[in-house]
Amino acid sequence: MRGSPACLQAQLVDDNGYAPEEEAQVEFQPLVKLEEVKTQTMEEDEEVLFKIRAKLFRWESDSWEKEIKMWKERGTGDVKFLQNKETKKVRLLMRREKTMKICANFFVLPGTALKENAGSDRSWVWQCIDFSEEKSEVSTLAIRFANSENAQKFKEFFEMAVESNTAAGAGGEPAPAAPAEAKAEDAPAPAADAAPAEEPAPKE
Repeated sequence: MRGSPACLQAQLVDDNGYAPEEEAQVEFQPLVKLEEVKTQTMEEDEEVLFKIRAKLFRWESDSWEKEIKMWKERGTGDVKFLQNKETKKVRLLMRREKTMKICANFFVLPGTALKENAGSDRSWVWQCIDFSEEKSEVSTLAIRFANSENAQKFKEFFEMAVESNTAAGAGGEPAPAAPAEAKAEDAPAPAADAAPAEEPAPKE
């Protein structure tokens, strides 16, 4: 009969043989509980002194012809000067926007100086020991801003970082002068005494 207890019980059982109220009471416990791990980037102990958007380039070998060097874009994003709250040492950190991958990471060592871009008032070039790829290597970097005002603000904080690290006792010699071939008429000028070359460089 349609209204019999047996029929009513059959209607309340699903395809897996469980009644709805019985299935709802099932609890699942994970076999292994992993402790939460907090990622440390060192930025937790640092104060942001200055942040501005820019485009970064690096003077490096061509992917196919290693003997040929050229300016390659490293990324666009926020470049920041970070000061350690205890040691007072200042480093420059830049991440690519969207991916947040580090494209520049170095302490602004005493004696490091910015060189003007030939024919441009909104970009600079310098040499440093960069750690952006988790290994220390001497790099020639160039940076370009949206306007000359932003470029001047960057220069002020760069020079302030040099002074702060000098006072904090940041050791080490500044990176050697940039190679002469890194200079071109429309490119950043890595060294004041560098001779012009034919290789292209960051365009305006």
